[in-house]
Amino acid sequence: MQSLLNPKYTSLTTQSRLKKFSCVGEMADYIFEAYKDKIALIDSGVEYTYAELSKKVGAIRFALSELGIKVGDKVGVFYPNSADFVIASMAVSSYGAVVVALPYHLDEKTLYGSTLKFQMSAIIYDSASGERVALAHKLNPNLKAVISDSIGEGFAPANMVEPDAPCAIVFTAGTTGQSKGALLSHKAILAGTVNGCMGFGDHDIFNDRYFLVLPLTHIFGYVRNMMTSLYTGSSLYICRDTKNMFREIPAYNPTIMIMVPALAEMALGLTRVMGTKILGNALKIIVAGAAVVAPHLAKEYDKLGVILLAGYGLTESANLVSGNPTTLANPTSVGFLYPNQEYKVVNGELWIKGDNVLTEYYNDPEETAKAFEDGFFKTGDLVKFDDNGYMYIVGRIKDIIVLSSGENIAPEELESKFRELECVRDCLIYKGTNDNGVEALIFEMTPRADVLKAKGIENIGEYCIQKVTEVNNTLLNYQKVSKIIIRTEDFERTPSMKIKRPKNIL
Repeated sequence: MQSLLNPKYTSLTTQSRLKKFSCVGEMADYIFEAYKDKIALIDSGVEYTYAELSKKVGAIRFALSELGIKVGDKVGVFYPNSADFVIASMAVSSYGAVVVALPYHLDEKTLYGSTLKFQMSAIIYDSASGERVALAHKLNPNLKAVISDSIGEGFAPANMVEPDAPCAIVFTAGTTGQSKGALLSHKAILAGTVNGCMGFGDHDIFNDRYFLVLPLTHIFGYVRNMMTSLYTGSSLYICRDTKNMFREIPAYNPTIMIMVPALAEMALGLTRVMGTKILGNALKIIVAGAAVVAPHLAKEYDKLGVILLAGYGLTESANLVSGNPTTLANPTSVGFLYPNQEYKVVNGELWIKGDNVLTEYYNDPEETAKAFEDGFFKTGDLVKFDDNGYMYIVGRIKDIIVLSSGENIAPEELESKFRELECVRDCLIYKGTNDNGVEALIFEMTPRADVLKAKGIENIGEYCIQKVTEVNNTLLNYQKVSKIIIRTEDFERTPSMKIKRPKNIL
């Protein structure tokens, strides 16, 4: 099996610069000194060097110590995407407390419930969020507050904790679809951070300009976008509103972007209307993940001189499990497993063990017990490997469709066949009823209308049905879809931009 540590995928120069830290506090001390004069963050027109970041992080650590917060205490971080989130999360984790990454869309009741479920000792926010936090303080009088826009000039150093010490709790739907908090240790967060440096060949990952548009409370944004950027001494531009991203990208000129496929598709479509200037003039790499990456994306970005790399990960694995350094040549694969992981495939399901795997679902022993067996985390994902070690996601166990004939269908595996069509932007297969009221597999798709129109195709719906039917005719009888729906609007999506998949119940 090939490895991402092969020098043609991760250069020996990059490998020699991958430092191993025991905890986030040790990493923070290093980067704040090693890169002190470099720009770390840009937010709302304000630039922060690593040295300035160090002062602000130290000031929040001092505020935590003044409140009597102990190492290991849970501290909520409640901000939208902003420099404040980065500073607060780095302060909490380098202090040795546990970051509870609170999605900013939480209403006041859910926020209060979260302070109880995750046993928070304090919550960090700014005065603009005071009204939404008020209920939590009223009903939980022991909850302490750190209001960041009134922080003083004090400074407290980082605390060194053990690698196994808890570092962050990140919300996840897990393998059961129920919202839980994945507790990740310092070694897990740092393993995910280092994994983010692999698979780029000779590209200097230590000298990048990142553009952040993903939620920092999502593991892909937290680890791959924020932590890897800081670890490599890169600059991170924070886009607060996705509506502005295509105005802000060319102004900042990022060299690398971390995106979900839906955003990568949107950007690609806009280049056909507005030209490549909307991507700036320095973009070299897009890392796409958190949902299925359609094969055409790598091909289309290659025409623009941009390398698109696909990967696969979970909140429970501190984001990254595998990465594909050759997406253009192997567009349907999620690549090679990152090093320092053990794995096995049990009845088609990927099980993993390693430093990057969560410790537990916090305060949820039943779900934790279901998720582990023999020390391995059961991902819930069905996979296969080819002879060269490339991994392919076949589907998710919870999404398996059981037909009345007894046949099992993995919808993602079928969808991947249709996604290879140039006309398909995105698609979904589920169990429903056809026009005659009979149980059937239903296929819905959004077409790549801009591409088809540019080719002079006028009746897009008819053309798509023809192409989908051609693929459908190659499938086994029980795999065939019986109804094709061409959508004029995008699918309903989750906050991480995955398509919301209907439950297959009849």
